[in-house]
Amino acid sequence: MGARQSGARCKDKGLPGRGVLRGRQKFSPWDDALLSGRDLRCLLKRGLRHVSFSLVTKGMTDAPDFLWSLSEVQKLNLSHNQLRALPPEVGKLTRLVVLNLCGNRLKTLPREVSLLQSLKVLFVHMNCLTELPAELSACRNLEVLSLSHNFLSQLPASLADLSRLRKLNLSHNRFAHIPVCVFSLRELDFLHVGSNRLENIAESIQCLASLQIFIAESNNIHTFPRSLCLLTGLELLNLNNNDIQTLPEELYLLCRLSRIAWNPMDKGLHISHNPLSKPLPELLEGGLEMLFSYLKDKKHT
Repeated sequence: MGARQSGARCKDKGLPGRGVLRGRQKFSPWDDALLSGRDLRCLLKRGLRHVSFSLVTKGMTDAPDFLWSLSEVQKLNLSHNQLRALPPEVGKLTRLVVLNLCGNRLKTLPREVSLLQSLKVLFVHMNCLTELPAELSACRNLEVLSLSHNFLSQLPASLADLSRLRKLNLSHNRFAHIPVCVFSLRELDFLHVGSNRLENIAESIQCLASLQIFIAESNNIHTFPRSLCLLTGLELLNLNNNDIQTLPEELYLLCRLSRIAWNPMDKGLHISHNPLSKPLPELLEGGLEMLFSYLKDKKHT
């Protein structure tokens, strides 16, 4: 009788009795490895190109210490947890190529991120960032940086040194203007600054000659700058939901814009929900060709 009661208590309290053994298949691989005391390197996924490790949606408030000994990991996914800080030890993962920290509660990044010299992709969107360390500029191989849905109002001037950066997402932050350092990123082909507090787009935007996609929707931009018309590689230009009343006569120079676009995912010119003066709204209904023709004639009269 006593043995039966003891077995029942083991089952109830989650001690390693028969009930737990039967339910072991319910554990995640991570939990199972921790319980069994196995080397956690067994959880590394070795693909054809990268060694990856993932701890997604674990409810963690702190990253586990064993992570920083996984020196071979190249892709690390810690997204959608409750992380409030990333420790300096992240700098030990010098082979990292992709680091995904989105959906946490981070307010900044440690200076030691500068040691991640192989890093190409950094996702830190959907956090609580109020600042970034200037040392991030040491990640000279960085190509993709996603900072959307944070509380940023400025960027370190040193980020101008990220000469290989191609895609930058600053949307849903608190920027009153596009940070000056952005105009030094000459390899950018994608820039998203939508849903900020912008009232204008600086003439320096013309420095970003490689831009193919530029999104500045849902701000309070009053003027469509002529300098935008010099970015002749643009295939998607989204200025929806602003305060633009007129369009520059040089708009026809953007010859790679294929249409007036209404679907957010479509390439073309997005200019809806602006207080455009007449006859521009009617011309938009007629399509991009009609708009370009009108602006050309206006320029030469």
